[in-house]
Amino acid sequence: MKYHTEIAFRKESLKKLLHNIIENEEAIIKALYDDFKKPAFEAVLTETNYVISDLKETIKNIDSWAKPKKVFASLLNFPSSDYIYSEPYGNVLILSPWNYPFQLALCPLVAAVAAGNKVTLKPSELTPNTSNIISKIISETFAIKDVVVVTGDATIAQELLNQRWDYIFFTGSVAVGKIVAKAAAENLTPVTLELGGKSPCIVDETANLELSARRIVWGKIINAGQTCVAPDYILVHHKMKDTFVKLLIQEIEKALGTNPVESQDYARIINLKNWQRQLSLLENQKILFGGQSNKETLYLAPTLLDEPNMDSLVMKEEIFGPILPILSYQSKSDIEKIISSFEKPLSFYLFSQNKSFIDEVLHKYSFGGGCINDTVIHLANNRLPFGGVGNSGMGAYHGKLSFDIFSHKKAIVKKGTWLDLPMRYAPYKDKLKTIQKVLKWL
Repeated sequence: MKYHTEIAFRKESLKKLLHNIIENEEAIIKALYDDFKKPAFEAVLTETNYVISDLKETIKNIDSWAKPKKVFASLLNFPSSDYIYSEPYGNVLILSPWNYPFQLALCPLVAAVAAGNKVTLKPSELTPNTSNIISKIISETFAIKDVVVVTGDATIAQELLNQRWDYIFFTGSVAVGKIVAKAAAENLTPVTLELGGKSPCIVDETANLELSARRIVWGKIINAGQTCVAPDYILVHHKMKDTFVKLLIQEIEKALGTNPVESQDYARIINLKNWQRQLSLLENQKILFGGQSNKETLYLAPTLLDEPNMDSLVMKEEIFGPILPILSYQSKSDIEKIISSFEKPLSFYLFSQNKSFIDEVLHKYSFGGGCINDTVIHLANNRLPFGGVGNSGMGAYHGKLSFDIFSHKKAIVKKGTWLDLPMRYAPYKDKLKTIQKVLKWL
């Protein structure tokens, strides 16, 4: 009875959260715009609706996800019934980022609550308006003993990391991810790290160039490029490069007009520090398109760069902005040389109609996830895991996987008492050959 009561409580809490998010959706959209001019369309598509859909799926499936799973028992344990119990870790810390400040705070929280954990959420201080509306919604939904929002800067985040937790979930940069992992290691705390990296985008000679350009531009200009899975740089076949650059420019102007600063569909850089960093990436680069900026409004136009040197700053760091370097290649070895010079990326994109090349790329390179002939959209399917590998992160979530990462999977064998085979008990005299035969048969 207690088990069913706990699940019912979690479900009712999530239903209340869903109601409060829907009631406050306009306020959330406004907060996102006030923080960095995120367009309402993007706010709904990538933030509020994403969380609402996640909540609905979790509420619908929480009973089956949380139910103990019966598995085939081992004949060695005959007679027995074997189960996997999903047990909450306990006290969970979620550190969320500024680029998708609502979605990337609430989706892990939804899963942690569904799994039965107590949650402390630290949203980003760089998006204060969104953090405030999150705090309001959480305080109206949960008792403080169950879920609490802690606001503040990096100092507060470090103080939180100094505490002992049963699980830590972090989304952000590789540099901060290492700090989180180090803090977690002090107490052997399990951790999920959703980081980033330089996600390549290959366009070969068989690709539909016009469609490829449209989909790449879409994936790059969302959130003004401040997306961990945005295409970081393009590798285009040298024969197609000039044509493809023209198509990219054409698609940018279709989306945002000839003067993107006037578009209502284009976000701004999050703060002055990040804006200045973006401009530093443009130093000594050949700009094919864009480059216009405004310090007062933190605007930076979508910008195409021509063949930056691999030793340049723009090719050494994840860009995390609307700058898109374009590199040409002639052979597969050119591609391998460039991609292998970086750590394993969070995402990988390939535009091609060549099935053998597609298969070769998918087996050759290690990366978190990706798309063939599109960008970013792999995040939309909750049945696909989302997460990095190597430097781009550890652990994956979305859908049922989100529930699973916040649940300790406890193995239980329920042994029958009506039969007790004596073979396993000492003394072992004359039993070795018999047990070897039995094990070989199994």
